[in-house]
Amino acid sequence: MRAEAFVLTWLVVAAVVTGFPIRRKARGSDVLYTVPLIDGHNDLPYNLRSHVKNQLANFNFSANLSSDPYWSKVQTSFTDLPRLRAGRLGAQFWVAFVGCSSQFKDAVEETMEQIDVIKRLIRAYPDDLQYATSAQGIWDAFNRSRIASLIAVEGGHSLDNRLAVLRLMYELGARYVSLTHSCNTPWGDSSPADSPDSGIPAEHNGLTEYGTLMVKEMNRLGMMVDLSHVSHAVMVDAINVSVAPVVFSHSSAFAICNHHRNVRDDILQLMPQNGGIVMVNFYSGYVNCRNATEASLEDVVAHINYIRTVAGVDHVGIGSDYDGIEATPVGLEDVSKYPNLFDRLAENRPGEPTWTSEDLEKLAGLNLIRVFGEVEKVRDRLAAEGLKPYEDLLPRADLGNNTGCITDAYSFSRA
Repeated sequence: MRAEAFVLTWLVVAAVVTGFPIRRKARGSDVLYTVPLIDGHNDLPYNLRSHVKNQLANFNFSANLSSDPYWSKVQTSFTDLPRLRAGRLGAQFWVAFVGCSSQFKDAVEETMEQIDVIKRLIRAYPDDLQYATSAQGIWDAFNRSRIASLIAVEGGHSLDNRLAVLRLMYELGARYVSLTHSCNTPWGDSSPADSPDSGIPAEHNGLTEYGTLMVKEMNRLGMMVDLSHVSHAVMVDAINVSVAPVVFSHSSAFAICNHHRNVRDDILQLMPQNGGIVMVNFYSGYVNCRNATEASLEDVVAHINYIRTVAGVDHVGIGSDYDGIEATPVGLEDVSKYPNLFDRLAENRPGEPTWTSEDLEKLAGLNLIRVFGEVEKVRDRLAAEGLKPYEDLLPRADLGNNTGCITDAYSFSRA
């Protein structure tokens, strides 16, 4: 049992025995002592790549980096162990991300370097971080007062259009892959395709046949399908193809802020049937489209409440995007501030949905754990049915002119 939860239990017992009332009023954030708070998306590994070239020797994760002479000046730095502990985080998906400029070049190698630095970071801080690859692994770490540390891959370009690479990413520990980032792949469109002025038009109007195989192979592996960053048409196609719940690891509600990175109502309405989850992003530009400079915790509350109202309380979670964003809302300035959000929701103000402790536990982590567990059950069922790995190759023609770095004629179908 976590120390804080033990203290709360002791207070209850003492009150019963002595007859004196508990003077400390319960707060919404108290649920973070009993269930793991799971953040679906943190880009600290990209900061490590960008600022220290993945060299951890001089990176002190145990220090509050907001006081560090260098890191305090990095606009995207919001994460370190002291602030994670203050924020009562129970589990984190650490993201292996490399930019779209690596597509058709060295995306796989660079992504592997990012997975490597995540694993080295976890091993360097064994008293605080615990590597996890399963839903049960999250509980195991939480029960040891460790932050369960999971790996995610952001962007289908990191797969180099190869199902074999997808399988190897799973073996390396990746437990979700975002089907695209801000660039289209040869088999799926990214979210800028939904914005006429983005300069990135739709190429496929959803997933190609090969893109559907990517989703099916992720189902077979037990890897979560992440639909943050994909176009609306890809969302529809992926949900229709997937036999397991999907996730939006760091997206918010389009009806509140009409940015192409957010999720439209028709997709939110599909979540109960699919069983998936939308994990709300904290980036100021995605939560307040009117004036991002005035974004606050109240904007994030509005997104959470809206998604809850449309999709249901079982289908919303937290995906902050800390360290991948340069502007955060007032009240959610860094990873120490998660309790503020839960305390605010628990106020249950007039006109807002009522949040019980059980509801807040779902938001914190139980929804994601349920989704993860269902994905694992689908994997086990497909294995019991004898489903074999898909061996199809991307049609070479789908690469267009992007063949300059290809040496093996057998890596792609001639179709």
